This record gives sequence, C-alpha cells and structure tokens, in this order.
Amino acid sequence: MTQEATGGRPLDGGPAVERLAVSVYRIPTDLPGGDATLTWDATTLVLVEATAAGVTGLGFTYGSPATAPVVRQELADLVVGHDAFDVPAAGDRMSRALRNTGRPGIGAGAVSAVDTALWDLKARLLDLPLVRLLGAARTEVAVYGSGGLTRYDDTQLERQLRGWTDQGIDRVKIKVAESWGREEARDLHRTALARRTAGDSAELYVDANGGYTRKQAVRMAAAMADLGVVWLEEPVSSDDLAGLRDVRHAVAADVAAGEYGYDLPYLARMAASGAVDCLQADVSRCGGITVWLRAAAVAEGLGLHISGHCAPHLHAHVAAAVPNTRHLEWFHDHVRIETMLFHGTLDPQGGTVSPGASGEPGHGLTLDRAAADRYRTA
Repeated sequence: MTQEATGGRPLDGGPAVERLAVSVYRIPTDLPGGDATLTWDATTLVLVEATAAGVTGLGFTYGSPATAPVVRQELADLVVGHDAFDVPAAGDRMSRALRNTGRPGIGAGAVSAVDTALWDLKARLLDLPLVRLLGAARTEVAVYGSGGLTRYDDTQLERQLRGWTDQGIDRVKIKVAESWGREEARDLHRTALARRTAGDSAELYVDANGGYTRKQAVRMAAAMADLGVVWLEEPVSSDDLAGLRDVRHAVAADVAAGEYGYDLPYLARMAASGAVDCLQADVSRCGGITVWLRAAAVAEGLGLHISGHCAPHLHAHVAAAVPNTRHLEWFHDHVRIETMLFHGTLDPQGGTVSPGASGEPGHGLTLDRAAADRYRTA
C-alpha cells in the first residue's frame, strides 16, 4: 500500500495508545424530563479521551457515573500500549474482559465510549473525517426531531415541535404511554396536538418506551393511525420479542426497537425475529462504532433499515457510512448537551446533517473545557 493514500502514513501499523482518561459531567435538564416509565431532572455524560502521538480522540456515553470506574479499572490497561489503529481488536479485548464483571448496561456503555474514542483517535491520526475513514455511503443523513416528553405541558410541547419544523425538520417524535399506559386520553390529546403543530406533511412518530401492554398498544396504534402516526417505537418492552412481533403484524405503523441492545447478539436476535420494521442501535450503548457497523450489516442482510438512537453527534458519521440508514434521532436533551459541551456540532437545517463536510478530522467534536468544567463531577 502506498503512503500517499493515507496522508503519508502507512497503514501497516500505528502509534501506541499512551493514555486513556475519563471524566463525568452532570447537566440539569432545561425542561421536566419524563417518558412512559421514568422521570429525571439531569443527564450524566461520561467522556473518554484516548491519546496517541500527541493526538486525542473523544468518545462518550450517557448513563451512570459508575461507568467511569469501569473504564479506569477494567478497560484502560487493555487499551494503553496497544496499536491505536487496531480498534476492533481493542473492542474484542474489552468485551471479553467484562464477561464475568458484567457487560450489559454500565459495562457496555464503558466499552462504547472507549471504542468511539479510539475510532475518533484513528481518524485524527490519519487527518481524515471519520466518515472518510469508514467509507461514505451517503453525503447527508436524515434526522428526526425527538423529545415531546410526557411531563411537558401543551405550550412546552408546541414550542419544541415548532423549533424543529422551523428548521425544516419534517419528522418529529413525542413520548406516549405516560405512567405505564394509564393516561390514554392524554396520550391521544398530545398526539393530536403534535399533528396540528407539525402540520399534515410531517412524519409523526410516537415512542411508548415499553409502557403499553400488547393489546393496549394495538388499540392505541389504531387510534393514532387516524392522526397519521407512521412510527411506533417500543410499543411493548423491547425484551418481549413475541409481543413486538404481534403488535407489528397488527398495526400499520412501522414498529421500531433496539436501543437497549448492549451487544451484537441481542440486536441480531431482534432483527431476525420479525419483531421490528427498523432496527435501532445506540453507538453509546451497543459496543461503539465497531458493533454499530456490524448491527447495520445484520439489518441490511435481513432487508431492514437501521436508525441511530440518541447521541446524534456520535451517530452522524457512522450513519453516513452504511447504505441502510433510515435516519438518526435528533434528541432534544442530547442535542442541547452536545452543543453546550462541544465545538463542531452539526446543523440539521432542512432535516439532514452532512458529517465530514467541514473537513475536520475525526467526528469533528472538540471539548469546550471551560463550558464543560461547570458541570464536571468527577
């Protein structure tokens, strides 16, 4: 292989990772947080920085601050000293090491943050946008506005929806199944309000976060069909594949799930089960960019689309690198946090983002340390 193809650097070996640092940030919400089953007033971001040859890559996950000790105590020694270019090998080492400790949940978040930092580091070492390193399948990625949390009042919901449509985003999603599905009338009221506010031409999505029972989900989907709802996310628990499949076969809207996939076998089982029309996967949970790419390939082989769940700036480049991406979630809480803490965030004007268009290496994000330090807890 010639050196010219990689900016003068051969691909037969890379510098060793010298340092893996982790920090924790807790950011209060700007509006009351809540979905079908949970409420919250702050979001925690765990940031990983991987350094080699004086260059630093960034990765992060949203989750418990307990993720940080996993990175420091379980994963750092498996990465430091190893070739910074061999990212899949690092992912395999980390996953195997957590077999007994416990990989799903917090462990998977830790692996995901490190894996993403390593991909960002490799792209920066090669002075390439991450999408160029991965290989682009598209120049633009569609986004959908996501939020509409159950604790919002009507005014807050309308204001948020108009914020997206004013940017030309014509796909919007709200939360439903409030209080484990006990507020059906309010679910329908809010869905009707979303339709009126977003307009007849917008694609309208709802997310039940597993809060409905099977038959209840079918009944509610039928009522929402009159409002033009075309996306029904987690109508029942994502662990209930038989229930998801039953609902999918009974409703007109596309059924989606997968955000709680902490490894490839989980996502592969879901995709192969006939339970979903579109597989969701989360770079910040599933094992990072390495596993997200594999999940996309599994979905493509089964004739399914894939959608990036939350953490939009982590998904943008990898979503542009696969042919079966449907869209990524422009989630209000995470967009707000990523804009507050990082330089280099993307513009969704017109309903798409263009990762790599700026030419900045890696995923293009750099930490605004002065802003971030206000929220740092560890």
